[in-house]
Amino acid sequence: MKQTNHTLTLKPGKLTLAELRAAWTAHGRIALAAEAYPVIEASAQAVQAIVAKGDAAYGINTGFGLLAKTRIPDDKLEQLQRNLILSHSVGTGDLMPDHVVRLLMLMKIGSLARGYSGIRAVVIDTLIALYNAGIMPAIPVKGSVGASGDLAPLSHMTLAILGVGEVRVKGELMQAADALKSAGIAPVVLAAKEGLALINGTQASAALALHGLFMAERLLEAGMVTGSLSLDAAKGSDSPFDARVHEVRGQPGQIAAAAIYRQLVTGSAIRASHLEGDERVQDPYCLRCQPQVMGACMDLIANATRTLLIEANAVTDNPLLFRDGDEVNIVSGGNFHAEPVAFAADTLALAIAEIGSIAERRIALLIDATLSGLPPFLVREPGVNSGFMIAHVTAAALASENKSLAHPASVDTIPTSANQEDHVSMATFAARRLDDMAHNTAAIIGIELLAAAQGIDFHRPLKTSPHLEHVHSQLRQKVPFFDADRYFAPDIEAAKQMVLKGELSATCRSLFTPLHP
Repeated sequence: MKQTNHTLTLKPGKLTLAELRAAWTAHGRIALAAEAYPVIEASAQAVQAIVAKGDAAYGINTGFGLLAKTRIPDDKLEQLQRNLILSHSVGTGDLMPDHVVRLLMLMKIGSLARGYSGIRAVVIDTLIALYNAGIMPAIPVKGSVGASGDLAPLSHMTLAILGVGEVRVKGELMQAADALKSAGIAPVVLAAKEGLALINGTQASAALALHGLFMAERLLEAGMVTGSLSLDAAKGSDSPFDARVHEVRGQPGQIAAAAIYRQLVTGSAIRASHLEGDERVQDPYCLRCQPQVMGACMDLIANATRTLLIEANAVTDNPLLFRDGDEVNIVSGGNFHAEPVAFAADTLALAIAEIGSIAERRIALLIDATLSGLPPFLVREPGVNSGFMIAHVTAAALASENKSLAHPASVDTIPTSANQEDHVSMATFAARRLDDMAHNTAAIIGIELLAAAQGIDFHRPLKTSPHLEHVHSQLRQKVPFFDADRYFAPDIEAAKQMVLKGELSATCRSLFTPLHP
């Protein structure tokens, strides 16, 4: 787990994308802004007043879902909340990675601290204490349909503050009770409404979607870098990146992408060498239409960013408490329905698939001597050597797999809870599958990086642009020129990791700054 000494002062409802990205990248400490506590206390006191008054109120002194008409005696309210958590902790599958759990906890703390959920400060402070101690609840990734809240994942989160189940500390699983004791954190006994407030909400879906978003940003940047490298390796033209072409269309992502491409390829001696006498009138679309494709992906990512940032700051549990002077209104609604997250995740899936799809086409172009002008399969003595032949097959397989995974999850629904919850978003799966897609696309772009760098080497002593020479040099520090067939999988993995870690765009970070609000 990456560590940082920075402490984030969390202002409920005002989380920024930069703060979320920082929490995703590394584990630091968090503290709740002092002004949040009076609001939290007032909300908790309102719940206590409702219990004292004795009127039936959903989620406070009634059963849940279809059992909402069942009145629960006051002496059973703590048991009701504990039973809710135990019965709803039914997740399965692999555990969410720590960087996703950090996002989930950060958003849940921020949401509860806005003061509409009727939860005591001690509960929120215990979540903060776990976060700061690096005690990550063990949360299975499967088991939520993305409506009525991410009930199962958030229940597994809540188990940790009860001292039940397992947690992960420094990557190792251990019993929650032991971890809390070791850190000097007292388990919580939940009061009325608190269990429901903790598990109603979209934070699991949103955390997985934010992970997909941050991965998509890296893929977009890496794909533009490798696309530029492929353009030069294939002796393509940069004329299609002319600003005038894109301005008359007016699509903002396309305009921004074209500007980045122009900067990436500026100063290439390879390009200068074929400005005169180039017989190819137009490049194939995978080279020529990069601003149009990647710009459209950029726009999808930007739209998803806006939705997910709103959701990261949202209050999504149920019921909610609203104060009107001395009067408290309890309103039962449906903010836990994660349709906005599902749509955002589905659009991210489209972008991730297309970034990989056009990169696969550029690999195919580079290995085809009739299109690229380079040696067949990018290797000397083709025939004796197969070169990049089967590396392209791997890229094709991954691109095809992403096409299936990109099918929108949000168009599916399945009724649950005896038809009380009869339309669901499937946001958790919509977001969860983004990780698989991102790894597929990272491998495709990694293969393109290897292929394009190989093509550049065949043009030596001519150099590509300064930006791209830096990228080429980075790669060659890890992967040598492919002079003859060798065990290829480690090379692909090394290049893939460069993509996943954001190393390609790190060398020209200033070019991509406008993409990060």
